Amino acid sequence: MTRSAARSVADVVLISAGVAAAYVVITTPPLRRLAATGLRLWLGASVPMFLIGQVRDAWEQSARTSS
Repeated sequence: MTRSAARSVADVVLISAGVAAAYVVITTPPLRRLAATGLRLWLGASVPMFLIGQVRDAWEQSARTSS
């Protein structure tokens, strides 16, 4: 088996496993609620942290150019 064929087979296996896992999560209400809660927590933490980082970088860059 060539390297590219092995990579293609591995990609197909991973994609099919991801689709199967997504199907199970979507069709099982407790897992769906858990996934929704996790998504809300992740977005609730990552977006504000990203914005805080952007503001801090802008603040530091503005201080450098004025000196």
